[in-house]
Amino acid sequence: MRLAFLLAFLRVVRHRDAVGTDLAPEEAVVLDPPDAPLRAAVAAAVSGDHAPARELLAATRTHAQWERRDAYVSRLARTALHHDGWLENWIQESPGDPDAILVVADFQIHQAWTIRTDAGAKDVERDQFQAFFALLEDAAPVIGAAAELNPADPVPWRIALTHARSVQAPRDVFDAYLAEAQARDPHHFGCHEQALQYLCAKWYGSHEEMFRYAERVAASAPPGSKLHALPLRAALEYRLSERDEPDGPDPYGPDTEAALTRALSLSGGYGAGDREAAGFRNELALLLIMADRPAEALDAFRSIGAHATEFPWARLGDPLAEFLDARSDVRLDLASRIPLFGRPPEPPATDAPDWAELTPRAVAIVPAPPAEVAQAALLCGYSLRTAPAGEGSSYVEVVPGAVRSRRAALLPEEPLTSAAETFTTGESWPALVLHRAPGRSSVTALHQGKVLATHTWHTESPTPDHAEVRATAQSLAHLYRRADPRPLAHILRSTGDPAGHQETLVTALGLPPVPPGFGGETQVLGELPGARVLARRGLLAGMRDTMSTGGSGHPPEPRPPRTPLWLLVRALMLLVLAPAAVLAW
Repeated sequence: MRLAFLLAFLRVVRHRDAVGTDLAPEEAVVLDPPDAPLRAAVAAAVSGDHAPARELLAATRTHAQWERRDAYVSRLARTALHHDGWLENWIQESPGDPDAILVVADFQIHQAWTIRTDAGAKDVERDQFQAFFALLEDAAPVIGAAAELNPADPVPWRIALTHARSVQAPRDVFDAYLAEAQARDPHHFGCHEQALQYLCAKWYGSHEEMFRYAERVAASAPPGSKLHALPLRAALEYRLSERDEPDGPDPYGPDTEAALTRALSLSGGYGAGDREAAGFRNELALLLIMADRPAEALDAFRSIGAHATEFPWARLGDPLAEFLDARSDVRLDLASRIPLFGRPPEPPATDAPDWAELTPRAVAIVPAPPAEVAQAALLCGYSLRTAPAGEGSSYVEVVPGAVRSRRAALLPEEPLTSAAETFTTGESWPALVLHRAPGRSSVTALHQGKVLATHTWHTESPTPDHAEVRATAQSLAHLYRRADPRPLAHILRSTGDPAGHQETLVTALGLPPVPPGFGGETQVLGELPGARVLARRGLLAGMRDTMSTGGSGHPPEPRPPRTPLWLLVRALMLLVLAPAAVLAW
């Protein structure tokens, strides 16, 4: 047993970094990323402007885009949980707007469930239940109004099905709502998804009824419809149930296998990274892991790209962390199965997405001159570009390389933070790493190789916890010698403009301004005066340069790698000269 474990460990060490090299980088993965029109509408709503949301939903109603309308309504309703002023203004301005009424209906359902939480009934307090049912009672007439204002719309009936499950409505009420939904759109995924929840064993049905319903709906769905993945949802609900661990043969094993086969076929009809397929592909990846089919799970993660989804990973814990951990575990599992001196399988021959376009932009601001930063960064395992940032300070960014060094492969996925952990070790100065992506920005402060403070602004995020923000502000104030942390705490608690708050914090810390163009191009320091590249060193070369430069500037560029011809000539010379030297002696 110990020998088998040792061999598996050696295989993982040898092959881990070669398996899944075409997956989206961890820092590029986003949870439930909205498309561009929805992102713009959400950003405007958070700032108090409901006009883009109104126009967005009006277009979906005019063109009968019911699936897209459902997704937009749900996202806007969740946004209103933390930023509701825009929705109140919309209702006051247009009290009979069917789109505004629809968002309010879904908002009230989300609000009720936020109070109740997803905990089991035994873990929910009595006052939570009272507030939960009171809000649901208030939501009923709003749902009815939404249905009357737009009779052709199936989305109010999806909300009604959620309401029926929440209030423990009897079967005849559920059947009536489902019939109304199907009369408007017999293939609306959201309605069937909610019906499946009502029929599952943890609510008001059984495993048998849930599986038969999902299979019946999938059988009648048009080609390419996401409803072909409904049996996959049923299988996942079954497998995630804690009570469903049969001692003998799995009674629903054949149903699960059939659901996987159908979902794999459906996934093949969508392009890699397709946003529409992200939901069922995330479910597919998890169920393949549960079925001990890691190679197919890795293919599923390839097809997902950077689009992680809240379900099913939220059922296991923090959804984004669970997604990344599951993906990493699949890579380790596959690496452990490759013979020690074997070769990892080549990834599929497909057009690799440009992950650089999805990866958050990153730059560090360091209160030390570029030459000093370069000297400290010789052993970081990455190629870096430094540029002067005013008197005595530097900007730093990672220069992407075709192949990561083995030392970099052992570090966390985000390169610049990993590099900063190395080049701040043993130094008196800190580093502030900035990340920026559409809708979110973050700062990470490091000193002596350790992360001391981190904060993220997100367009849709609620105001963060006061105690957490105060602790972060105090850490930043101490690190950057600010006498009063309260202005920093105010900036950290701000919402609605991630990039603007990030820039304001940088100024408040007394640091040089964010470099121009940051957040747009992948690399922004190349055009700055005095920018220089510190090429990645091997371990021995880095140690040699560390001892030889003495901190007097950037180390010399490393020698180009030896070519195969150079190595062959030197080997032949050794074969000839070694015997000659022995004979001469």
